[in-house]
Amino acid sequence: MMGSAGTVCSVLLVVFLVGLHHSSGFWIINVVFPPNAKAQIPGNSTSPLIIVPGNLGNRLEAKIDKPKLVHWMCYKKTKHWFPLWIDLNMFMPVGVDCWIDNIRLVYNRTTRRTSNSPGVQVRVPGFGQTYPIEFLDYNTLAGYFHTMVQHLVNVGYTRNETVRGAPYDWRLTPNENEEYLTKLQNLVEEMYDQYQQPVYLLGHSMGCHYVLYFLNHQPQAWKDKYIKGFISLGAPWGGAVKVMRVMASGENDGIPMISNIKIREEQRMTATNPWMIPWETVWPEDHVFISTPTFNYTKQDYQRFFTDISFEDGWYMWEDAKNLTGDLHPPGVEMWCMYGVGLQTVVTYVYDEKFPNADPVDYIYADGDDTVDSFSMGQCKRWVGQQEKPIHVTEFRGLPHLDIVFHEKVLDQIQHILEGNSDTPEEIDIRVTTE
Repeated sequence: MMGSAGTVCSVLLVVFLVGLHHSSGFWIINVVFPPNAKAQIPGNSTSPLIIVPGNLGNRLEAKIDKPKLVHWMCYKKTKHWFPLWIDLNMFMPVGVDCWIDNIRLVYNRTTRRTSNSPGVQVRVPGFGQTYPIEFLDYNTLAGYFHTMVQHLVNVGYTRNETVRGAPYDWRLTPNENEEYLTKLQNLVEEMYDQYQQPVYLLGHSMGCHYVLYFLNHQPQAWKDKYIKGFISLGAPWGGAVKVMRVMASGENDGIPMISNIKIREEQRMTATNPWMIPWETVWPEDHVFISTPTFNYTKQDYQRFFTDISFEDGWYMWEDAKNLTGDLHPPGVEMWCMYGVGLQTVVTYVYDEKFPNADPVDYIYADGDDTVDSFSMGQCKRWVGQQEKPIHVTEFRGLPHLDIVFHEKVLDQIQHILEGNSDTPEEIDIRVTTE
């Protein structure tokens, strides 16, 4: 946090969001100035729904009493909780340093656990409510699940009652978020008891791995009683190649105020980025994720990769997390796996001799949603026949990764499922209009 003019920060936030809207960012912020949900005829059935957001997909708040500062302009102590994500000060030249020091995790190789930056407390506001996932900022400019929630309200759902949010500290992997998983279980049981119906879980992107981890740790009898189904949107089931670029040289998603190298500092200070690198169990041994003049990095070279980019903690973080959902054990509930296809998506980043301190100079593409490749997202198909409950897969041709949480055709399919209709099309072409 840093002393600065709120008006200037608000203007910068608008610039940031406009830039983000036209970039192909990862995980995050998916709807900027979100479209209004179309009017719908309310239905008779409102099966209870819990939404689990993706990485960066809900607000975080902080309170600080720091032993030292990274810059004299940073605040040393605050009496009250303040927004950590999204924090307007992160868009100021010095403010980004204050913000990175506040939001970063510190990894302990002995305990194999992370902790907050010294003197920083972090909390997740609004568990069980939708506001922290509908908009990521207090000015309600950075929309995320707002359009989807409003669509559900238009068909008879009630915010914070029949549709609820389950935000979490997305810097942490599930094995360090035990309290969150307990709260999620309690929320499921509470909604079941209140509405006398099993609950749907809906996840987006990395949030789908959180849901999978949660379900894999529940007895089948519990899932049979409490869970109606699991809707996954744009899940990187086999990990994501883009994360390797993010950790190697940073990715500012086209935002001019923050350089790739500067934002790399923060992107290396969360445990979830190493967790999301391409799964060992899924990818071919000879697939090159990062190509440089001196070495080609495959899944067999992760330790060398983290060493060569001077991020050795990342190797230990990955070792801790790689088996959390890496075996892709079936969820054990009826599932609808939805993702975009038909768009060029990077599967290999090519660097010159400046690696890792410069941007890639070339790219190799495959099919995907412009952020995650369809090979990874389609790994849910392996569960067909592996469990008693059915697995439904729908590919949305032409749908970008960041649009899946608000596109009208996706929302219509979600509504169709929540109304008790299991069958969904194998493919929907969003480029074809019905009007």
